[in-house]
Amino acid sequence: MASHPYLDGPRFHAFAHRGGLGVAPENTMAAFQDAVNLGFVYLETDVHLTADGVVVAFHDDDLRRTCGVDARIEDLTWDQLREVRVAGEHSVPLLEEILSTWPHVRVNIDCKSDAVVDPLVGLLRRTSVLDRVCIGSFSDRRLNQVRAAFGDDVCTSLGPRGVAILLAAANTHERIANRLAAHVAQVPLKQGPIPLVTRRFVDTAHEVGMLVHVWTIDDPVTIGELIDLGVDGVMSDDTRALRDVLTARGLWS
Repeated sequence: MASHPYLDGPRFHAFAHRGGLGVAPENTMAAFQDAVNLGFVYLETDVHLTADGVVVAFHDDDLRRTCGVDARIEDLTWDQLREVRVAGEHSVPLLEEILSTWPHVRVNIDCKSDAVVDPLVGLLRRTSVLDRVCIGSFSDRRLNQVRAAFGDDVCTSLGPRGVAILLAAANTHERIANRLAAHVAQVPLKQGPIPLVTRRFVDTAHEVGMLVHVWTIDDPVTIGELIDLGVDGVMSDDTRALRDVLTARGLWS
């Protein structure tokens, strides 16, 4: 099975997706604090880059949906962005603020733009946190840049090409042991109409030493079905539902 300090957490990896939506808006310090208070060891977040090169935790590339501001993060300096409020109340956090506030917590980081890759690499190198972060992206190029910088010292998830290879192998029983560079497959239930997370998909990932994390699952029944399939972790906005299912199954630490 995959080996990296990031993955040496609880037996089942429960992720607070963007911190969860229980008591505060996504990707805010209040949301992350609530998840930590509940006992979550794994947080998930996203990163963008400001106009002056600051790495911030935010999902969208603009501020309209969560802040009601018609502006893009890449066009604002950090001094400008720090005045903006999510849902009228919460500031946009720095990635470094999340990493330093909870030094025992592991953070899954979705790299959302080409521009943020090199500054993210620099931040990770400066803060020496490679043992407790995992980098994901919908861009194979971004993931390859991160792997080129750190090699196997950084935990990464599969990009689109790797997921396609793993899915094809699950369907054809093709041997792919040397064709995937990542430690973990982090995938949705489906890719469009195509089911991804089947028992064969999970078994194939495990056969090549890769864990499987599934996002974003809030329904308790579905969470239970995924556990029965043998997945290794679930990302959820409903942190309390995820905790309750795992507690009932003896998987909550």
